[in-house]
Amino acid sequence: MSYELDSILIHGGIDGDKTTGAVNVPIYQTSTYKQSELGVNTGWEYSRTGNPTRAALEKLIADLEGGRFGLAFASGLAAIHTVLSLFKTGDKIVISDNIYGGTFRILDNVFKPLGIDYIITDTTDPQNVRNAITSEVKAVYIETPANPLLSVTNIAEISKITKEKDLILIVDNTFLTPYLQRPLELGADIVIHSGTKYLGGHSDTISGLVALNDEKTAERLYYLQNAIGGVLAPWDSFLIIRGIKTLGVRMDRHVSNAIKVAEFLDQSGYVEKVYFPGLKSDPGYEITKKQTDGPGAMISFLLKPEYDYKSFFKNLKLVTLAESLGGVESLVCHPASMTHASIPYEIRQQVGIKDELIRLSVGIESAKDIIEDLEQAIKASRK
Repeated sequence: MSYELDSILIHGGIDGDKTTGAVNVPIYQTSTYKQSELGVNTGWEYSRTGNPTRAALEKLIADLEGGRFGLAFASGLAAIHTVLSLFKTGDKIVISDNIYGGTFRILDNVFKPLGIDYIITDTTDPQNVRNAITSEVKAVYIETPANPLLSVTNIAEISKITKEKDLILIVDNTFLTPYLQRPLELGADIVIHSGTKYLGGHSDTISGLVALNDEKTAERLYYLQNAIGGVLAPWDSFLIIRGIKTLGVRMDRHVSNAIKVAEFLDQSGYVEKVYFPGLKSDPGYEITKKQTDGPGAMISFLLKPEYDYKSFFKNLKLVTLAESLGGVESLVCHPASMTHASIPYEIRQQVGIKDELIRLSVGIESAKDIIEDLEQAIKASRK
């Protein structure tokens, strides 16, 4: 029997525990497993290689993304590191021109010295991607909506190019989650999540997740997962499973609030520019309508010159200044000095990550309270 996504969120993966009847997958807090004799075990040997709680989460993310295989890691960057380890010296990867600072950092400072290089381009125009592809390019890596400028890339159109060129298409789906966007169904080969964000949803654990369909690639990733060892612990696996159960109801509220907040900012007279693909004026609006079930709840904006963004941060009362996103609480950050500080200044300026840019993760508090807090902080920041 097939289920709708709302039901898969709760009953997908491994549902409950057949041994005891527990409705939740147990936390198998063990490092190793008893073997009855040499070469004979219950299917479990060592928890870096495999753990039943982690396996339940891995199957769950595969089910949610419409994939056949899933992997869980100790962080989003551990997931990214493992996926990038598929490539070898001499390979190049085309990446979106605004991308999470941690992704850029690991490409620039970890993989580039090993001979795996990257090419930055504006992936919102498929022709740019086509033009960037050389014989050395083996993959295209996109975020959509991208972090932090919320630019939207047409996954299906990029997939046509990567399939034609026999490249791997990797999509970071952190901002929308499988509740709002399912890249594998649109032609992506590998989907990556920072489970720390919306999937966990409560700002209380760090994790990374991967989903895919190709068996050969999955076998290699499982090997790398075990060999590199950045696996997700049982307790954290349990927390992400628990968080996913309420993903649907949380995302509905996140998105509803974000639309109200974005419309307020856009019409307030305080703001020079709003980046949010849920606004009709946004360049990514039509593609967002086509390839997603909602625009997400991330908003970036620039205050008008008469307001001091540093003072704005100081005057917030309800909204919290902090790294990360996707929790039930509204979080605001300064990309240039926080999430994207590892990207060189010149590149930040080229792609539009200005020093004045503010990124807002809209929580599930009262939309009225969020808007009132933003407004009073902006007013208090007038120069």
